[in-house]
Amino acid sequence: MKKNRTAIFAFKGNPICFVHVLLNAIDLHKKKEEVKIILEGEATKLIVELRKSEHSLHALYEKAKQLDLIDAVCRACAMKMGVLEVAEAEGFRIADDMKGHAGMAPYIEKGYEIITL
Repeated sequence: MKKNRTAIFAFKGNPICFVHVLLNAIDLHKKKEEVKIILEGEATKLIVELRKSEHSLHALYEKAKQLDLIDAVCRACAMKMGVLEVAEAEGFRIADDMKGHAGMAPYIEKGYEIITL
């Protein structure tokens, strides 16, 4: 049976939108699918809030980190949002393969279906 590969590019900085990124990634992982989350745009700023234990999405964020589902954070966007150092401190891979941004091409080349949220 072929394993599906999904790369979810999260752009929106709204936690109500991002919860769906986390829930879907964890669900796909539980179903033995290969899934990667890539933080782009305003979504990069969520790292600062979600790492706080009192945030309502902290447990889901930690679960996604524990499962190694967060594959990369866009360098240019993290710099623009002022969170590059935090992303690095969280241990995330900083992607800049497309003029400073995280490109979709490497994922497509590896057979990932791209979803943007």
